[in-house]
Amino acid sequence: MLTWPAPQIPRLPGTGEPVRVLDTSSGEVLVAAPGPTARLYVCGITPYDATHLGHAATYVAFDVLARAWRDAGQDVTYASNVTDVDDPLLERATATGVDWRELAAQQTALYASDMAALGVVPPDVYRGVVESVPQVVDAVRRLLERGAAYRLPAPDGGDDVYADLAADTAFGDVARLDTATMLALSAERGGDPDRPGKRSPLDPLLWRAERPGEPAWDAPGLGRGRPGWHVECAVIAGDGLGVPYDVQGGGSDLAFPHHECSASHLRLLDDGAAVRAHVHTGMVGYEGHKMSKSRGNLVLVSRLLADGVEPMAVRLAVLAHRYRDDWEWTDAGLTAAQERIVTWRRALSGNGGPDAAPVLAAVRSAVADDLDTPRALAVVDAWAADALAGGVPFDEGAPGVVARTVDALLGVRM
Repeated sequence: MLTWPAPQIPRLPGTGEPVRVLDTSSGEVLVAAPGPTARLYVCGITPYDATHLGHAATYVAFDVLARAWRDAGQDVTYASNVTDVDDPLLERATATGVDWRELAAQQTALYASDMAALGVVPPDVYRGVVESVPQVVDAVRRLLERGAAYRLPAPDGGDDVYADLAADTAFGDVARLDTATMLALSAERGGDPDRPGKRSPLDPLLWRAERPGEPAWDAPGLGRGRPGWHVECAVIAGDGLGVPYDVQGGGSDLAFPHHECSASHLRLLDDGAAVRAHVHTGMVGYEGHKMSKSRGNLVLVSRLLADGVEPMAVRLAVLAHRYRDDWEWTDAGLTAAQERIVTWRRALSGNGGPDAAPVLAAVRSAVADDLDTPRALAVVDAWAADALAGGVPFDEGAPGVVARTVDALLGVRM
């Protein structure tokens, strides 16, 4: 699957600090990638609608993480996916009368355009589910052979295949939820806890036998069908990064069941290895509710751009919030971001400015401290205010260093 053009990241003097992030599983802020390499997997979109600000906030946050790793001198490998066959996509295609493949292609292209506009560095490994079916089939067969999965007759013939969570003693370590909460979230987020015949209500689907009118692929040993949700990401991440990899990223609504189950699949496929840290972004609200396709209260990146909003203002509006916090998108927040970028550009357009070395050090420190982008923005705000006020010793090269700092670490092109 093709990505989008990669922005050029300026080189900065010196080296950044080890990057610390909040691990959902332990509740601790830790250095998730302590060695010379850093490997990140972020769950991609299900392409049945355009990219909204909740998506943008997630991908911008992990873009900052990858930028901070690179600044610290680490060799970064970033993998992501597109869930280009799934129930919501098929339902939207049926409702709109558009072929599901065409709908997926359209929305994937729009997502790529949005990410390019926002300055997000594309993944090194970028795979769709459709192109990964052979690898998923192999993984499901291996789980069956290991006694970690079982077959259940499907209503229209053939067998569905489910993971047997009893085979994984570490299941539950990602989100650390009680059983009642897991059952409720499973029902709400794509699971089928009430399916008769399952060994456990929480056992997730690995392979869905062909149903009338649904896409299906031939799978030796499994029969015609299509992949389940969680195993797709486990396979793409494991193939693209190896295991254990450093960070599994996504919105907080993916912690359970998606990340819980995909980590479980990886452990059972790779003899106990999975992910070192699970990092989750907060939910973005609008008009008093979480922004979601099902509710329809979406602020679309493409619509903002079509209305003439500068992409870097959108990115700054996102960076004004700590990645792991829930927050609300507002017109006032966008206006503040637009005013901020105007102020920064005025300050950077002068013939010099206050010493930039403390700015670089403070921005580096902020992003290394669990991606504290609001603190990083405040550092640049203070420098810009001093530059515009005058009356302090000026360094002719300072604006260039500050501009490269916000570009390289925050992804804000000036």
